[in-house]
Amino acid sequence: MIKLIGLVPLFPLLGFLINGFFGKKMSKSLSGIIASVSILASFILSVLIFVELSGSTEKSHIVNLFSWINSGSLIIPFELLVDPLSSLFLLIITGIGFLIHVYSVGYMHDDEGFSRFFTYLNLFIFFMLLLVLGNNYLIMFVGWEGVGLCSYLLIGFWFKNTAYNNAARKAFVMNRIGDLGFLLGIILVYVTFGSISYNEVFEKAGTVPTSTITCIALLLFVGAMGKSAQLPLYTWLPDAMAGPTPVSALIHAATMVTAGIYMIVRSNIFYSISEVASETVAIVGVITALFAATIGLFQNDIKKILAYSTVSQLGLMFLGLGVGAYSSSVFHVTTHAFFKALLFLGAGSVIHAMGGEQDIRKMGGLSGKIKITFITMLLGTIAISGLPPFSGFFSKDEILAHTYEHSPILWIVGQVASMLTAFYMFRLIFLTFFGKFRGTHEQEHHLHESPPSMTFPLIVLAILSVFGGLLGLPEFWHMPNWMADNLETVILRKSPSTMPHEKEWMLMGIAVLSAIATIYFAYIVYRQKKTLPLKEGDKMPGFQKLVYNKFYVDELYDAVIRKPLDVLSVAFHKFFDIQIIDGIVNGVGSAVKGIGSGVRLIQTGNIGFYIISMVIGIVFIVLVTFLI
Repeated sequence: MIKLIGLVPLFPLLGFLINGFFGKKMSKSLSGIIASVSILASFILSVLIFVELSGSTEKSHIVNLFSWINSGSLIIPFELLVDPLSSLFLLIITGIGFLIHVYSVGYMHDDEGFSRFFTYLNLFIFFMLLLVLGNNYLIMFVGWEGVGLCSYLLIGFWFKNTAYNNAARKAFVMNRIGDLGFLLGIILVYVTFGSISYNEVFEKAGTVPTSTITCIALLLFVGAMGKSAQLPLYTWLPDAMAGPTPVSALIHAATMVTAGIYMIVRSNIFYSISEVASETVAIVGVITALFAATIGLFQNDIKKILAYSTVSQLGLMFLGLGVGAYSSSVFHVTTHAFFKALLFLGAGSVIHAMGGEQDIRKMGGLSGKIKITFITMLLGTIAISGLPPFSGFFSKDEILAHTYEHSPILWIVGQVASMLTAFYMFRLIFLTFFGKFRGTHEQEHHLHESPPSMTFPLIVLAILSVFGGLLGLPEFWHMPNWMADNLETVILRKSPSTMPHEKEWMLMGIAVLSAIATIYFAYIVYRQKKTLPLKEGDKMPGFQKLVYNKFYVDELYDAVIRKPLDVLSVAFHKFFDIQIIDGIVNGVGSAVKGIGSGVRLIQTGNIGFYIISMVIGIVFIVLVTFLI
């Protein structure tokens, strides 16, 4: 079955081609079925491959599909790698991708670009599968760039809206900054090792100077910062909410933003060798986690709140990577995919019920109107808040426990970020589903639960959010940690923890009690006191205004980077383009014109003049010949 791995990305590619060429000629139902079935086929095959790999003694299989690049010493075959890490990501991408496709059939049913949407969605999945399956950095880079292209197409899906187009362009440009770092890292890998295939590179990594490994690791991390929205390259992700909600779920949960995590985990040997690089990853991650969680406190757009929670959760994953807890970060990628896909799709169901409204200040009292959406979103919120026995509790606290061993200071910052997450997520729940309805009478009349095609994925994801933590139970519980055991052939496993079990229980207790206390505080503020967020135009306290405006980071980038570049562009245009380039072109033209005007004077039409001119010319040629 493993030999059929090439079919896993092939199915979505076929779905893309069929919908791309014939989608407009098909009914919406058929278009949605073809797109969804193609992902389902990939998921079923991924499950079979995962099961076969789990029962095999050989945990790494390379499938050579064809010779790709063969130029002199540069030989790069098109190989796919099947191992515990790639097979796990296959399940996440195709499994959650399928649920998002099913959900999209109902969510996008009335959209005139229905088939175009599924065309892009299939292509997105294809490139993400290519990214995680490639056996070298170049195939990963092709998938990496393909995912970036598809994100541009999907974020700007409603292209008639100028703001949405700007958001898509912003995502594309900011990711190119990170991609430059990634590409330079790949080039340095090739220059250093003479290869970009994982096995050949990783086998030689220990023989290379640490300074070189550090440069490689930091360049690769720049790529991860862009794709996985870490400071300072995070601002594109909240703006990516311009796309349809299923796109948000796909980008934030199962595909694009996890690409950076996957790349670092796949390259974990570099970060295990370079302490400077690993410390950088940890510090950037924890600062991003706290920074984004703080911004999330005062956001009112339901999708923007979830977007900043994604940036914050990604920061925690990078914190785990930085302290060497690679399997813990992969565990959190998995559980986060469950509850974040659930929360985004749930938000889409709320928006669907509200007739397109996304402002939680205009909601309220929806728990009785859309019960399935409410219950499933509540379960997802409990999971992301880190309460036991939900999935987020196990994965997040595992990262924080490893962080405490590495640095108590980083643990404190990570713990504060987690508390803020619990607060603003329950703020979302209380303002959206409780209290009096604050929308219009027309919206209230329109309120209804979403169709089964939208609620079915919510129920499945809610179940996964509740029980997903069983994949990685704490080692000090003396129970199998399937996640760590499964990945031990791919990841350099940390040495066994020397932390006393009492301290581990204490850290777990602190995490749970702090989450409960934070949730209770949110309950007091938004349920008992019935506090409502300030309306647009209301005067805000200084700090709240600063946070509400996202610390003015976009404005800072605009003032420090965009406007100076605009001035330089105009200056270069006026000097180089107009004065030099145009000057040279116009000068040559003027010279030719002048010569032509001079030569034209001898064209008199007098035959005698022409004969005399010919004689003079012949005499001149003869004299020159004899003199030479």
